[in-house]
Amino acid sequence: MIPSMEMQSTENALLGGRVRLLQPSRGYRIAVDAVLLAAAVEARAGERVLDLGAGVAAVGLCLAARVPDCTIVGIELQPALAALASRNAALNDAGERVQTLVHDLADPLPGDLGLFDHVATNPPYLAAAVADPSPDPSKALATVESSADLARWLEVATGALKPAGTLIAIHRSDRLEEIVGHLAALGWGDVTVKRLPPAARVLVRARRADRLLRTEAPPLLLHRASGGYTDEAEAVLRHAQPLPF
Repeated sequence: MIPSMEMQSTENALLGGRVRLLQPSRGYRIAVDAVLLAAAVEARAGERVLDLGAGVAAVGLCLAARVPDCTIVGIELQPALAALASRNAALNDAGERVQTLVHDLADPLPGDLGLFDHVATNPPYLAAAVADPSPDPSKALATVESSADLARWLEVATGALKPAGTLIAIHRSDRLEEIVGHLAALGWGDVTVKRLPPAARVLVRARRADRLLRTEAPPLLLHRASGGYTDEAEAVLRHAQPLPF
């Protein structure tokens, strides 16, 4: 069952205060993954971006803060999170640029959305067969595959792109080969991988290609050995710099 009640929320800040964000006070809360994903989208002014699994619009708002005049459409399964996403867009004076629709990716996307220059996505990290879901139903839906598994998620993402479009996804590194295999089968086999040590996460950029062309980009080291973020990570997480591949 999809949680639909109004959520109690707290207000937090991302990108060194450039983005104000309401998020649930308990359950699933925003991690650095959303900020890293937004930073990796190579959007330009005037382009359209689709954010699959938008949550409370953290990715869309971080992207809107960095790239002037791009527009972001978010797709979110949970009505309560989508409601917070709309409030967040208004809170950041981005209501005309960042919109969030309630939709189940098991179903086709609305036909009037058209095609996008970029798709950004942070799918649920855990397959249902191996997951130990959180007792919080909203967090469980955000972290465990439900009506749409990873293959379906990537099918929707690539199907929403223009022929020259770009998919950016962040996921667990132990599912990288599964992701690459799905993308190659879908005809999006031009894949670049960027690892994020020491986190067990990976960014994947895919473009249309009939055969697999896999590249390893320089990794982004997130943490110093002595503790705290590296200067390179701080530039992305606090100072709203792009994350190049």
